[in-house]
Amino acid sequence: MKKKINLIVEEKDKNLRVDVFINKKEKSISRTRVKNLILDKHLSLNDRIIIDPSKKINFGDNINLIIPEPKKASLKPFKFKLDIVYEDEDLIVLNKPSGIIMHPGAGNFDNTIVNALINYDKNSLSNIGDELRPGIVHRIDKNTSGLVVIAKNNQAHEDLSMQFSKHSITRIYQLLIWGKIRPSKGRIETLISRSSKNRQMMEVSNSKGKKAITNYKTIELFENKNTPTLSLLECKLETGRTHQIRVHMNYLGNSIVGDDKYKKKFKKINNIDPLLKDCLMNLNRQFLHAKTIGFIHPKKNKEMIFNSILPQELKIIIKLLRNTRK
Repeated sequence: MKKKINLIVEEKDKNLRVDVFINKKEKSISRTRVKNLILDKHLSLNDRIIIDPSKKINFGDNINLIIPEPKKASLKPFKFKLDIVYEDEDLIVLNKPSGIIMHPGAGNFDNTIVNALINYDKNSLSNIGDELRPGIVHRIDKNTSGLVVIAKNNQAHEDLSMQFSKHSITRIYQLLIWGKIRPSKGRIETLISRSSKNRQMMEVSNSKGKKAITNYKTIELFENKNTPTLSLLECKLETGRTHQIRVHMNYLGNSIVGDDKYKKKFKKINNIDPLLKDCLMNLNRQFLHAKTIGFIHPKKNKEMIFNSILPQELKIIIKLLRNTRK
């Protein structure tokens, strides 16, 4: 059944963005969902349809938001073994391998994590978002591995979405970069926007985009005359922008090993161990792994933290790099 929300703007709320105002008054609905409902023409302001979430409101404005009945997903099940780290009646924590995308999109509607979840249990996924993304609260890139949380019902979806929008989710990634980062630990704060040259890529901007904050520290430095200089880092996200860590590393001039989109050219080293060279140059993914995810459980109201070790193809590279020191 669809739901209708009616709000009148008070003096104290004038000049707020309409999506911010609705989220402030209706805390059970995440701002992301409000934004999507506005874009889908479900909001009227003084009896006129508004499709701009950033529209400023005035004292006395009459706002009506229609929350439609959730759509049923028409998705094909995909027989794929899911690595489930944790599951209860509200959520699933998955360890996603590299090479599979999170949800259907252009060019791939069948072989995704969502299709695998449909195959696993089609009746236990939230359905308040896009019908092609049941259960999906957040994403990691196709060629990134690691932990993601899936919502099994709408209440859990709303609660987790709220935590993501407030940037209170703990997310720590491990990555291997070319070169040595200086200082060895620090905080990167920039704006990130869609690239004007390639719409599939993001870039750091001085004047537009969304604020992006990455805290990084060097875990291990590999510096040897017979190997390229490489650094193993941990990055803790304060925000979760598209391709954030990849863009920030590229911005510093230390792109991630195996990243085919955000990469710098590095000098070739001929004396490198052949096996290590093969592993580095033929890695068919970026060396980026979502190691830790932490959140407050939507119903139990207690903090839950999950950790994941590096997958085998990345472990081998670290082992070979450590062997060069001997």
